[in-house]
Amino acid sequence: MKILVTGGYGFIGSNFVRYFLSRYPEHQLINLDKLTYAGNPHNLEDIQEGENYRFIRGDISDPKVLGPIFEEGIDGVIHFAAESHVDRSIEDAAVFVQTNVMGTYQLLEFARLYKVSRFLHISTDEVYGELGHEGAFTEEMPLQPNSPYAASKAASDLMVKAYFRTHRLPVVITRCSNNYGPYQFPEKLIPLMITNAVRDLPLPVYGDGQNVRDWIYVLDHCRALAKIFFEGKEGEVYNIGGNGERTNLEVVHRILAYLKKPESLITFVKDRPGHDFRYAMDFSKLRDSLGWEPEVPFEEGIEKTVDWYLTHRDWWEAILDGTYQNG
Repeated sequence: MKILVTGGYGFIGSNFVRYFLSRYPEHQLINLDKLTYAGNPHNLEDIQEGENYRFIRGDISDPKVLGPIFEEGIDGVIHFAAESHVDRSIEDAAVFVQTNVMGTYQLLEFARLYKVSRFLHISTDEVYGELGHEGAFTEEMPLQPNSPYAASKAASDLMVKAYFRTHRLPVVITRCSNNYGPYQFPEKLIPLMITNAVRDLPLPVYGDGQNVRDWIYVLDHCRALAKIFFEGKEGEVYNIGGNGERTNLEVVHRILAYLKKPESLITFVKDRPGHDFRYAMDFSKLRDSLGWEPEVPFEEGIEKTVDWYLTHRDWWEAILDGTYQNG
């Protein structure tokens, strides 16, 4: 198969490209990435272009970029590309609408016109809104997004579902809990806490730190995506979770303990507007129908992640000083 991967230089995208090329070398990947601030060319600097991998720089919302790619004969699309940082969406939602909604529409339209045989749309648990102290998100729950980011992803999910119902485009949607692991941009909670703690800088924690997230190690997510791409049922939504519920404060304490840094580095800051209290994923549909379960427990995954940032200091320091965008 010739597969178009969008956003392959991002955090999850780059981990997926690495996993997929090593696991399925018989398929061809085209990595389309605009290389915005979150698309880091160093994420795949050791992956050489060849018969089964090629990079194209471009915008998913630009038909002039997509046209020549689909004319090559694309068999499948794996769609990661998205603006994803909630705080940025609160400051300015326009780019989230452009990329997440209009970009997804353009991909769907080209996939329809060129009769793509598989379209995997990667979404997020945030489209469901928030949970109280009990329960977990199921695929049947209504979408109730609470941030501009989540609203833009929910809109793209609905567009994908509409193309399945109206045009019978062979789509599958995944919604995953919070990812962590190598190559995550240091504006996100776990890499921010690690990189600040290493430098003995304050660790900013929203509110009282009691917001709960279900954490999944990124390579577990990649395994699930590959399985769903090849084996998932058309038109279905699959939740992906990590069995790793922790409060934000528990995550921070774990990082500090592993680094042997004092808890006095924790600094509580004003809470994010509209901050969802809790997310948790019921992934029994994926487990029962396709036999997938997460393999990396949080305690193991967070140590592997901290170790990666300790041994790749040049990677994240280049992000902090801006030189990573030089190529």
